Amino acid sequence: LNAAQVEPELGSPSHGGLPATRARRVQGGWQLSGHKIYVTGGPLLAWISVLAVTDEDKPRLGSFVLPRGTPGSRLVETWDPMGMRATVSQDLLLEEAWVPDHHAVGLRPAADGLQREAHGIAWYFSLVASVYDGAARAARDWLAEFLNHRRPSALGGASLASLPTVQEKFGEIEVLLQASDCLLDSHARAYDAGSAPDGLAAVAKHVAVENAVRAATLALELAGNHGLARRNPLERHLRNVLCSQIHSPPNNLIRSNAGRAGLQRR
Repeated sequence: LNAAQVEPELGSPSHGGLPATRARRVQGGWQLSGHKIYVTGGPLLAWISVLAVTDEDKPRLGSFVLPRGTPGSRLVETWDPMGMRATVSQDLLLEEAWVPDHHAVGLRPAADGLQREAHGIAWYFSLVASVYDGAARAARDWLAEFLNHRRPSALGGASLASLPTVQEKFGEIEVLLQASDCLLDSHARAYDAGSAPDGLAAVAKHVAVENAVRAATLALELAGNHGLARRNPLERHLRNVLCSQIHSPPNNLIRSNAGRAGLQRR
């Protein structure tokens, strides 16, 4: 199961606004029509949760759970990004795709906008942060092996890993990733215990993705041209972590929300 929420005109619903996808009331259910983008894992999904607005006199906003392959729905192979290619985040086109009544979930007045559930937000932020943190750790792991095995003739048989300057920079990568690990773990434990302060999930995501980008960039600096060679995985890990900069909600929006909340408390 995954959610289809983003649209070409709307962008992410996290920025506000209502989707153009419409759910039309018909006998025994709803017919969905619209265009969704970034449906991650589309070809592997069994179910797709489609965010749509009803065509009622007083429109409601909610999700409609659609079995993949439902007549009137089709995935379009549009995914061709710089990184995160394995997510196969295809487009979904809907043309009067029918779902039964009981597949409509969380319908609320559309005027209220999209209401995020706290547990879902915490899970989502942790997931996104962990994905990019994992890519950065893969970059670190490859780099460690490279530095230990790379023995330039100028070093008289010693490895690059023996150089104090290399050790210091690699140590910065370790500090960044350990800080992310500590923050993500403490956030998860605090949320499960019911003691997580407001905004911690967003802060954890912000810090983890910033650290991931910095760690992968440092790895490239240490690897040099070898890090950009397609035969080595570092260039792929770097491309993947760079995608975190635009993964909704972007960090500039997280900072704006944190700043607004902080100023209102003063």
